[in-house]
Amino acid sequence: MGTLGRAIYTVGFWIRETGQAIDRLGCRLQGNYFFQEQLSRHRTLMNIFDKVPNVYKDAFVAPNASIIGDVEVGEGSSIWYGCVLRGDVNRIRIGSGTNIQDNSLVHVAKSNLSGKVLPTIIGDNVTVGHSAVLHGCTVEDEAFVGMGATLLDGVVVEKNGMVAAGALVRQSTKIPCGEVWAGNPARFLRKLTEEEIAFISQSAANYKNLAKVHAVENAKPFEEIEFEKLMRKKFSRGDEEYDSMLGVVREVPTELVLPDNVLPDKSRKSFH
Repeated sequence: MGTLGRAIYTVGFWIRETGQAIDRLGCRLQGNYFFQEQLSRHRTLMNIFDKVPNVYKDAFVAPNASIIGDVEVGEGSSIWYGCVLRGDVNRIRIGSGTNIQDNSLVHVAKSNLSGKVLPTIIGDNVTVGHSAVLHGCTVEDEAFVGMGATLLDGVVVEKNGMVAAGALVRQSTKIPCGEVWAGNPARFLRKLTEEEIAFISQSAANYKNLAKVHAVENAKPFEEIEFEKLMRKKFSRGDEEYDSMLGVVREVPTELVLPDNVLPDKSRKSFH
């Protein structure tokens, strides 16, 4: 976006702001018909009481995730899209290299039937699958929680333990090292194979690397995103038969290089 484009964008922004202000004034003049819009502004990291989230600088937190209150996220961990980690009445601790996948919920227990106050502790290199629910439980290093699984208060998943997808693990259940538990309620299914144990570690490493890609994409400024859209459109492969009728030859380069004058604050960079 050049200088003229930025100027037009700024003028458009202020016209919209002025229009909204006039609309609010008109609503107030209407008296009983007054309409007030309540905006909910998403905050990825949010304090609660005197509790402040503590996220390691290289951890990836998706822009629409919510980390609230007394929550720590360790080095190289990733909190994916739509996740909620709510450390309001107790603490949540997540180690290094752990991934909490999309739409998962992590909460804590202030009180329950056993009368115990329980935090949620998740160790290093743990994989928590999509839409899992972890509540007042402990998941030790290199454990695996499948998609849609639910872990209730007091559950302990030992190192290299696995909770199968969709399982419901009842309160105070302990899942020993190297075992797979499945079902509703969850029960011992079988022992993990050596290949499956190795897969748990590999899964955590894969998500750690994937999180770096998402972090880079989410950090791109508006101008860079718009430029890439133009490049994709320019070099997209169309219908070859239709192109031949028009006499069009589409050039599909092996790499796209951003000119220096597009992103003046950045060095030349390539997009594959």
